[in-house]
Amino acid sequence: MSSPPGQLSERVRILVVDDQAANIVQIRHILGTELETFAATSGEQALDMCLAAPPDLVILDMRMPGIGGLDTCRRLRADVRTQAIPVIFVTAATSPEDEDACWLAGGSDFVLKPINPTTLQNRVRAQLTLKIQADQLRRLAYLDGLTGLPNRRSFDERFGIECRRAFRNKTPLSILLIDIDYFKLYNDHYGHIAGDACLREIGHCLAESILRPGDLVARYGGEEFVGLLSETGHAGALRVAQAILDRVSQAKLGHAASPIGSTVAVSIGVATRIVQQHELVHEACHSLLEQADRQLYRAKQAGRAGAAGIELTT
Repeated sequence: MSSPPGQLSERVRILVVDDQAANIVQIRHILGTELETFAATSGEQALDMCLAAPPDLVILDMRMPGIGGLDTCRRLRADVRTQAIPVIFVTAATSPEDEDACWLAGGSDFVLKPINPTTLQNRVRAQLTLKIQADQLRRLAYLDGLTGLPNRRSFDERFGIECRRAFRNKTPLSILLIDIDYFKLYNDHYGHIAGDACLREIGHCLAESILRPGDLVARYGGEEFVGLLSETGHAGALRVAQAILDRVSQAKLGHAASPIGSTVAVSIGVATRIVQQHELVHEACHSLLEQADRQLYRAKQAGRAGAAGIELTT
């Protein structure tokens, strides 16, 4: 299967779902070795695999024992984690009612049996190209254009997910609110182009300090950033905050207009919380952000270029 130039890559992963091994072998042969394919032999297995490692495309047999193809597709569409995965049905059914059922279940396209290799190749190529383009647009919508970090929208969505996870697992969740000290004076002294460069460099420092795959650092707005630390208690959050302070200090970004030193510094507010059973999750999230904001104010009042934290709140 030849790929559109600059579109498909070796990272593309396709899940083939069919209860008949011979059909899986046939589809893999048609797609060739350029794309990574893996298989599931039931709807239940396919759903588990999609949640564990979402593929770029699902090729799904319409009729299977257990959870059939139509119901599998409906469940994929109902879950925010899998709803964007395109699904191509493979079916021997040719009636208009069966075709309608594929579309109504959330299918992106369908291929009739016996499979025409050229038809399958072209429909796979079309769906993958659309998926890659949609992913690129989605990434742009969730990235800050200046620093390249996730933006406020990305943080808000992830924060809600992590709050619900912390509630289910009864694990602590920590927030760091990070603000560049005297940034207005920096802009006034050096100009906005230099100010943008400063924001990018601070963003780079934060990305180098918040390293765990499950954590997030985002631009919160203006000269403010936010760190989201899952399954992290107060002591761990303070260690990350200190690592940020050290990394920014090591960057030695000149700030001749600062009243507290000759280089750029940041202040950090730290808050940690375990969401309790009697609380509403969204209210606990809001409370955690407010706590971090109050601690940021404390750090500013204490002379800036430091961190203030609140002990674990339960």
